[in-house]
Amino acid sequence: MATFAKPENALKRAEELMNVGQKQAALQALHDLITSKRYRAWQKTLERIMFKYVELCVDMRRGRFAKDGLIQYRIVCQQVNVSSLEEVIKHFLHLSTERAEQAQSQAQALEDALDVDDLEAEKRPEDLMVSYVSGEKGKDRSDRELVTPWFKFLWETYRTVLEILRNNSKLETLYAMTAHRAFQFCKQYKRTTEFRRLCEIIRNHLANLNKYRDQRDRPDLSAPESLQLYLDTRFDQLKIATELELWQEAFRSVEDIHGLMCMVKKTPKPSLMAVYYAKLTEIFWVSESHLYHAYAWYKLYALQKSYNKNLAQKDLQLMASSVLLAALSVTPYDHKHGAAHFELENEKDRSLRIASLLGFNLDPKRDSREVLSRSALLAELASKGVMTYVPQEVKDLYHLLENEFHPLDLAAKVQPLLGKLAKLGDKLSSASPIPEVQLAQYVPALEKLTTLRVLQQASQVFQTMKIEVLSKMIPFFDFSVVEKVSVDAVKYNFIAMKVDHLKGIVLFGSMDLESDRLRNHLTVLAKRLNKARSLINPPVQNVSKLNGMLPALQEAVDKEHKKLLARKVIIEKRKEEQERQMLEMEREEESKRLKLQKISEEAEQKRLASEYSRREEQRIRREIEEKELEEAQVLLQEAERRKGKKGKKPVIEGEKVTKQSLLELALSEQLKERQEMERKLQKMAKTMDHMERAKREEEVPLVLAAYQQRLVDDKILFEDEQKQATEQSRQQHDGDLQHKAKLLRMLDDKTSFGNMVVSRRKDEFERLQQEREEHTARLRAMRKQEIERKRKIAYYLQEEEKRLIKLKEEEEARKHEEEERRKKEEAARKAKLDEIAAKQRQRELEIEERDRQQREALTRSTSRPSSSTVPPFAASAPEDPPPARGPTEPPAKPAEPSAGRYVLPRFRREPVATTPSTAAPEPDRWGSRNDDRRPPGSSFSSSRPTDRYRPPRSNY
Repeated sequence: MATFAKPENALKRAEELMNVGQKQAALQALHDLITSKRYRAWQKTLERIMFKYVELCVDMRRGRFAKDGLIQYRIVCQQVNVSSLEEVIKHFLHLSTERAEQAQSQAQALEDALDVDDLEAEKRPEDLMVSYVSGEKGKDRSDRELVTPWFKFLWETYRTVLEILRNNSKLETLYAMTAHRAFQFCKQYKRTTEFRRLCEIIRNHLANLNKYRDQRDRPDLSAPESLQLYLDTRFDQLKIATELELWQEAFRSVEDIHGLMCMVKKTPKPSLMAVYYAKLTEIFWVSESHLYHAYAWYKLYALQKSYNKNLAQKDLQLMASSVLLAALSVTPYDHKHGAAHFELENEKDRSLRIASLLGFNLDPKRDSREVLSRSALLAELASKGVMTYVPQEVKDLYHLLENEFHPLDLAAKVQPLLGKLAKLGDKLSSASPIPEVQLAQYVPALEKLTTLRVLQQASQVFQTMKIEVLSKMIPFFDFSVVEKVSVDAVKYNFIAMKVDHLKGIVLFGSMDLESDRLRNHLTVLAKRLNKARSLINPPVQNVSKLNGMLPALQEAVDKEHKKLLARKVIIEKRKEEQERQMLEMEREEESKRLKLQKISEEAEQKRLASEYSRREEQRIRREIEEKELEEAQVLLQEAERRKGKKGKKPVIEGEKVTKQSLLELALSEQLKERQEMERKLQKMAKTMDHMERAKREEEVPLVLAAYQQRLVDDKILFEDEQKQATEQSRQQHDGDLQHKAKLLRMLDDKTSFGNMVVSRRKDEFERLQQEREEHTARLRAMRKQEIERKRKIAYYLQEEEKRLIKLKEEEEARKHEEEERRKKEEAARKAKLDEIAAKQRQRELEIEERDRQQREALTRSTSRPSSSTVPPFAASAPEDPPPARGPTEPPAKPAEPSAGRYVLPRFRREPVATTPSTAAPEPDRWGSRNDDRRPPGSSFSSSRPTDRYRPPRSNY
C-alpha cells in the first residue's frame, strides 16, 4: 500500500499513472488513500479525489471499487458536509448513464443487444460455446458485447447508490431521486426482472427502517417531507408496474402504500389517493375480481367528486357510468357456495385484506360477504344518487337487468343498449387521474349477466322449453356457451334446470318444496311412514251386524257420492272463476301500482336533481361569498397594518357586517391611505426643491472663484513642464552627438570584418554545394545499381520458376512413362511365368509317368529268377537329361529317389562352375530371396540327371 504525506500527492500520482496508461495502478493508489484511516477529516481535496476515483471506476467498470470508496467517503463527510457526498454520487450516476447512452448510440439494434433475461447473471455455457465455435462475430454479438456490459454496470450503479443512501435522513431526497431514475431505467428498456428486484430492495430497506429503530440518522416517517418522499417513491413504483403489466408486483406495491399509510396513521393527498384507486381498478379488472373492481371505482368516484373541483360534468358522468356498469358486471351469485371450510377461511382472510386496501374497516368476526357484496353496492349507489349522473342508456340497462321482468324479450331489449356503450367511452380531462374511460370493456360481463337473468326469469315462468326457442331468446352466444353459463349457475345454486339433448328441451325447476328435486323424496317418505304406521298399529276389523242392510246402504252411498262429486265440480268451477277474477284484479292493481311507482320515482328523481342543483348553487354562492369576505378581511387587515397604531381603526358591528360594507370600508381605507401618501410626497418634493435651489445659489460665487484659481495654477504648471522638456531634449541631443563620434572611429574595422565574414561564408557555401552535388551523384549511381540488381534478381527468379515448372512436368511425364513400362513388364512377366508353370506341370507329369514305368519294370524283374546278379546301379537305364531352362525359368523340381537308388546328400554337393555360355540370371528387382534355393542355371557335382536339384512343386 502506497502512503502519501498529503492527499494532493496521491491525486498527482494517480494523474501521472493515468497519463502513461496505468489506470489500474492509479485506481489502486486512490483506493488505498480513501480506505486509509489517516485521512478521516473532510477537506476539499478529498472531494476532487473522489471525482477522479469514480471516473476511473466508471471507465474500467469496477463496481465493487466504487462501492467501497463511496462507503468510506460517506463515513468521512456524513457529519461534516453531506452535500459533498451528494455531488459525488450525482457525478457517479451521470457518468454511468452517459457511458451507457454512448454504448447505446454505437449499437444500432438496442433491443437485440439487451436480449438478456437477467443483467446480474453470468454468461451461460452455451453462449461461451457459441463464442468459441463461431469464427466471425455477427452484428448481434457485437452489439451484445458493446451495450450489455455498460447496462449491467449502470444497473449495478443504481443498486450501489441505493444501498449507500438507504435509511439516512440527510440523504433521503437523493435516495428518492435515485429510485425514480432506476424505475425509469426499467421502464425505458423493459427490464421486468430488474424491476422486481428493485422493488424488493426498496421493500427491504423500509423493513430494516422499522426493525432498527435506534439507528443513527434514521428518517422520521412522521415528518411530512419524509413521508411525502416515501409515498412518491411507492406511487412511482406502482405506475411503472402497471405500465410494464407486472400485475402481481403492482398489487404488492399497493400493499406497500397501504402499509406505509397504516404505519404513519395519515392519509396522503387526494391526488395521490386518486392514483391509488385508479391503479386498483386496473389490477382488479385484470385479476377478474369484478366485485373489488367495482368498489375501487366507487371509491375513486367518491374521492374525485368530493375533492376535485376542476372535474367536468362529462368526466363525472363517465365515471358514474363506470361505477354502475362495474357493479352490474359482478356475478349475481356467490362462487363460494358449498365450498369447504378451509377455502371459506382463506377467502375470508383474502376479503379482509382487500377490504382494508379499499379503505373498509371490517369486523373479523363478521362475514365480509354481508358488507362487500353486489346487492350492498347497488343499494349504496342508489342511496348516494349515482343514478342521477349516468346517461339514460346506462339507466335503462340497469332497470332492465335489476328491476323489470321480461323473460322472453329481455335480451332483445338489452342488446341495442350494449351496442351504445362502446360509443359512450371517451378521454377524460387532465384533472382526472384516469386518461380515458372505455365502457365497452363491460359488454362481455353484461352479456353473461343478461343470459343469467333470462334463464332465471324463464325458470320462474316455464317448466319446459325447446332448445331452439331458448337460443333465439339469447342472441349473444351459441347454445354451447349458454350451457356452460347455466352449468356454472346451477353449480352455485342460482337456478335449477336440466338440458335433455335427446328430446331437445330444457327442463326448469323451482327451488322451493314443490320442486322436482324434493317432490319425489317427500312422496316416498310419506308412503314409507304410512306403511310403518300400519305395521306398528294395524287397523281393527269389527264384524258388522247389518249384513242385510248392506245392499240398500251401498246404493245410498253411491247416490250420495255422485251428488258430492257434482257439487265438487261446481265448487271447483266457482273457485276457478273467482281465482281468474282475482288474478285480473291483481294484474290491474299491479299495473296501476307500477305506473304510480314509476311516476313517483320520476318525480323523486326530478326533486332530487333540482334539490342537488339548488344545493350546488347555494354551495357555490356561499363559497364565492366566503372567498370575497376573506379577501375583504385581508384588505382591512392590510390597511390596519399599514396605518399602525396612530390611525383610527374602522368600526365593525359584529353580525351586521356584510360583504359590501367590508369592501366599501376596505376601499375607503385604501383611498385615504393613497391620498395621505400623495400629500406627503408633494410636501417632500416641495421641500427638496427649495433646499436644492438654496444650495445652488450659495455655490455659484465659490465655484467661479475656484475656477479662476484653477486657471492660474494650470498656466504655471504648463510653463514649468515646457521648460523641463526643452532642457531634457537638449541634453539628450548632446549625448547622442558624443556617442556618434565614438562609433565613427570603428567604422573601417566594421567594414573590413564584414567583408572577411562574407568571403569566408561564400567559400563555405561553395564547398558545401560541391559536396552535396557529389553526394547526390553517388546516391543516384547507387540507386541505379540497386534497381538493376533487383531487376536481374526478378528475372532470375522468374526463369528459375519456369525451369522448376518444366522439371516438374518432365518428372511427372517420366513417372508416367515408367509406370506404363512397369505395367507392361509386369504383364509380360506374368505371361512368361504362366508359360513356365505350364511347362513345369508337363515335365512333372512326364517324370511321374517314367517313375511309374521304372517301378513296374523293377517289379517284373524281381518276380522272374535270374542266373546272374545284376548290379543295383545297372538295373535302370540312364535317364535323359532334362531340357535346358531359360535364364529366368525356376529350377526343376528334383525327382523323388526311387527304391535302391543312391542320392548324394546335400551337404556334399558342390556347385559346378558355370560355363561361359551360361547366361547370368537377371537380378531380382523386388529384392533378394531369403530361401536356400539356388538360382537358375546352377548345377551340382554329380553328373547324374537324377542328382540335379529340383525345386518344390509350384502352385501356379
